[in-house]
Amino acid sequence: MGKEKKNKEGEQLKKKTKNLWGEFKTFITRGNILDMAVGVIIGGAFNAIVTALVNILMSVCTWGVPGGIKGLITVLPASNPAQEGIVGQKFSTGELTNKVIEFAKESGATIDAESNTFVQWKDSLLGLYELHGTTYVYKQSAFIDWGTFINAIISFLIIALTLFVIVKVSKYLAKRKAEYQAKLQEEYYQRHPEERPLPPAPQEKKPTTEELLTAILAEMKKEDSKK
Repeated sequence: MGKEKKNKEGEQLKKKTKNLWGEFKTFITRGNILDMAVGVIIGGAFNAIVTALVNILMSVCTWGVPGGIKGLITVLPASNPAQEGIVGQKFSTGELTNKVIEFAKESGATIDAESNTFVQWKDSLLGLYELHGTTYVYKQSAFIDWGTFINAIISFLIIALTLFVIVKVSKYLAKRKAEYQAKLQEEYYQRHPEERPLPPAPQEKKPTTEELLTAILAEMKKEDSKK
């Protein structure tokens, strides 16, 4: 009895596993799932193309801006001591050497650009700042990244325009296809008039609620007059 029970449970488990696998297989092979997967892949590739195109356009448009599009930032005034920075809220790449020496001096060390520890002090300082174009900004400072904002707007406009063109072309092709199919069907019916379907019989117009109420009221008046 125990062996038969185990065999029965094993068969039920196999059956459930088989059914589950069958449902999963049906799910992943449905048309809309495959279409969605293709759409995601194409969308990812298209996003890479748009990003590259926007970067090229912005590089050309902002070639006169130090640091290019990444240099389009506005550092907001410090609202508390934590945002003031170690050697200021921001400094340019040309000031880096002097800022490293100043940073070491404030920490109690005297160095110059030829010192053996200069690179260590430089790495320590740059760990507290973030490079935007040609400007180092203190990481705890608040700033407006105009470059990223403009980049996002242009990317959105390019994608929106592309989708608009795709939808318009798709609708136009669908319309032309429907017209062509209708033309072929009409030519076929002209050659084989006996196969042309009969026009639907005209349906009787149903009375409106007002008409029904008017008819009922007229019948009631007629009954009252007979009395």
